[in-house]
Amino acid sequence: MVAQAGSSQGSKVRPGHRRVAQWTRDYVRLPGIPDEYIAQDGAPREVWTRFFEAFAAHSPADIERRFGAADRHLREAGVTYRAPGETAEKLWPLSHLPLLIGEAEWQQLCAGVVQRAELLELVLNDLYGEGRLIAEGAVPAAAIAGSTEYLRSVCGIKPPGGRYLNLYAADIGRGPDGRWWVLNDRTQAPSGTGYALENRLVLSRAFASLYKSMNVERVAPFFEAFRESLRASADRDEPRIGLLTPGSFSETYFEHATLARYLGFLLVEGDDLAVSGDRIHIRTVAGLKRLDVLLRRVDSNFLDPLELNASSHLGVPGLIDVIRKNGVVVANMPGSGVMEARALLGFLPSLSRRFFSEELKIPHIATWWCGQKSAREQVLSRLDDFAIEGAYVRGVPGFPGNGPVLASELSPSERDRLKTAIEHRGIDYVGQELVRLSTTPVWDNGRITPRPFVLRVFAAATQDGWTVMPGGFCRIADQLDARAVSMGDGARAADVWVVSDKAVSTTTLLPASDSVRIRRVAGVLPSRAADNLFWLGRYLERAEATLRLVRALGLQRDRSRPVSPHHSVEHIARLLVVWGAASSGARSQTARIATEALQAADKFGSALSLIRSALRTAASLRERLSPDAWQVITEMAARLSEEVHDDDGVVSAAELTLRELATFSGLSQENMNRAAGWRFLDMGRRAERAVNTARFARQFAYEEADDEDLDILLTLVDCQITYRSRYLVAPLLAPVRDLVVLDPYNPRSVAFQVAALNDHIAGLPALKEGGLIERPHRLAVALRATLTTDEAAELDTKSLFALEQDLLTLADAIGSHYFPHGASASRPEKLTGLA
Repeated sequence: MVAQAGSSQGSKVRPGHRRVAQWTRDYVRLPGIPDEYIAQDGAPREVWTRFFEAFAAHSPADIERRFGAADRHLREAGVTYRAPGETAEKLWPLSHLPLLIGEAEWQQLCAGVVQRAELLELVLNDLYGEGRLIAEGAVPAAAIAGSTEYLRSVCGIKPPGGRYLNLYAADIGRGPDGRWWVLNDRTQAPSGTGYALENRLVLSRAFASLYKSMNVERVAPFFEAFRESLRASADRDEPRIGLLTPGSFSETYFEHATLARYLGFLLVEGDDLAVSGDRIHIRTVAGLKRLDVLLRRVDSNFLDPLELNASSHLGVPGLIDVIRKNGVVVANMPGSGVMEARALLGFLPSLSRRFFSEELKIPHIATWWCGQKSAREQVLSRLDDFAIEGAYVRGVPGFPGNGPVLASELSPSERDRLKTAIEHRGIDYVGQELVRLSTTPVWDNGRITPRPFVLRVFAAATQDGWTVMPGGFCRIADQLDARAVSMGDGARAADVWVVSDKAVSTTTLLPASDSVRIRRVAGVLPSRAADNLFWLGRYLERAEATLRLVRALGLQRDRSRPVSPHHSVEHIARLLVVWGAASSGARSQTARIATEALQAADKFGSALSLIRSALRTAASLRERLSPDAWQVITEMAARLSEEVHDDDGVVSAAELTLRELATFSGLSQENMNRAAGWRFLDMGRRAERAVNTARFARQFAYEEADDEDLDILLTLVDCQITYRSRYLVAPLLAPVRDLVVLDPYNPRSVAFQVAALNDHIAGLPALKEGGLIERPHRLAVALRATLTTDEAAELDTKSLFALEQDLLTLADAIGSHYFPHGASASRPEKLTGLA
């Protein structure tokens, strides 16, 4: 059916009307498939007509410019995701058109989602409590026991905070009758709210006037209500809330970081947490700090290796026992994922009648659980009429992929195998009605086309009941015949606009100024975050040292005779080989060494490898890094990944990357708050710079060094101008050693770095009682005293090597003291300060 959104009326037709007519001219609703733009009667829906009329006020060039701005923001902000089973991050694929839903229809949808959330909460209360549903036959015991998400360890535990579900989501689409249908329930740890927030930020900025004129309902009140409900669930006035993530390799880690930053929660991993007494604590650089609420993004079975999956490294040993003792609120409660089992779908209508004396307001796909004889026989008798799914897992047991299996599309042998599997173990399978997804308009090269979509709607349990996010997380497929949409199948995401008929109030998560207690420190710093900041600084400083060597090698080669290069060139090449930046067999080929040291991905010491290590480390700090800082690191990694063809290209790439490193340094010095996080980042840089400078001094300021060696050293540590302003002579050994190693006023000297490390360590909280000086501070003080009393004339290669080793020992001491791992993670001195 073709949409007639506009018609030509000669020269009197306004440009906007002509544009709408051009965009919609070939838009065809797929036969038998509901569509968001074209209603059941074949006419465009009013909300879309209103949108396109306002959208057409922008010229084609302006539209493309705004689309480009949105895409650029996604790249610069590093909005990414990982497809299931993949390790590489992908740029977030945002559809340029939102999904539109009218206010009246949205209210009906909200009522159905709230009813479903209340129903699932009641069922969970019974399954883990009295167990009357199973005892009275309302739900077969096998339908529950077959799910790995039914946790016996949780049975009988009353949820701290009073709820099993704090956040619920439903995947929905329009059914063949034009009504909304539930495709899946999400009760484990619903994802998508952070991406929905990012989609809204990007699109509302790109089309600010359009967004305002459409009276789009704001999402900020939903997040505010959710945050306040988690705060209210704790047993103290100012609770500490953490968001538990599996880590930076999670498929949706960016979302975790976005939510933590937006809601003001601490982003934590399992290793950040420890049980002490009846409470959960965060390991911080100031000791253990009590955690009151944990918003989890880790599946239930991986939360506690003591009582659940023993092989898990994602959870916290003893967490279930702390919950049992009412020591921490976990949202959602472990075990809530059992309600995602498709085996239960067929029983929800009768459970709704049991609890509410009413039918479900939003139906779901007709489902037959093959664990029951009658349902199994019906599925087997009409196998080609059903989509077969796993009753408890994604995909179908025994068949590849994460989606449904259609018996009609299987080979005879595969069909027989499926039939046999259902006959022998029907408990693992469900048959579902064949339903194709409804479609929504997407922008495709200056026109709109229909594409299948799935809408995830979120509801949060608050003190005033369930609150539904006005919008949601929409996934759109690229294929017209898609039966399911996931972000790993070439899909894109879309913002969801709930459009009101009247003006909407502008709201924000920022509270009134008179209700906020003033503070100047952001809060506790988890040890893992401090560890990552420390190593981010070290990786970047190592990369800078390698790049300076590469640049010096390129410049020295230009000055040397091609047949017999100066020994300084050999010194630089040897150092790059020793650092693991280039192959040992390439020492005589300085051009090859420079290229490898710049961008050999298989060399751990190359500039590219070090920047990539910094990027991976920074990925674990997304909630703590500004978009500008993140952009600098990603741009460096991209530049060094580009192939370089000649010596000039190597030197040019090294110089450009050095400038970007200087940019990052400036951002950290000028923009980061001078709290513990900044201290550890700067400590990493200072420690690594001190080590590298001592190593440079040992290599190029040795006893027989000539003026060219010393000149290279001054270049490597960026002290040429300083030296020449002090000494109107060619480089001499003693003055160069003093400037590079001992001068406390030179910001590139070893002494300056050690002084900065002393100041940082003195500013960190002590972890031991009694006032005793701790090992990192003791080592730093000793090093400072040595560098203060040493004289340049007494320095030699041996003493410089000893200095280098002492600096490495100090760096290791900082790590072992503030970033405990393994068995030492709960050492007694870390139990101080349990506030």
